[in-house]
Amino acid sequence: MQRNFQKRKPKLEGRGTLEKVVTDGPHSDWLGMPDYYIHQLTVAGEDYKYLCADKTLDVKEGDTIVFRYKEQGEEKRIDKRSLGLFIDPSQYMKDNS
Repeated sequence: MQRNFQKRKPKLEGRGTLEKVVTDGPHSDWLGMPDYYIHQLTVAGEDYKYLCADKTLDVKEGDTIVFRYKEQGEEKRIDKRSLGLFIDPSQYMKDNS
């Protein structure tokens, strides 16, 4: 299959302090689909949705996080496996010593 050499819009990147997490679920859309949870994250005053199979996230309120997201209509949805902690390189070795 050949594409028309159209460039895809680049993913948007977000970073900020996680202010609030609201978890909803489990949801199951069709038979045989594994359950998933919808996490509503508030970062720097903006709301984002993150869908994953885990009820709890590896990040907690007050953490500085980074992620990629895309806008789908009115909502901003964080990409799967792109949510993580922001590591400040200047503080990294000081914290581990």
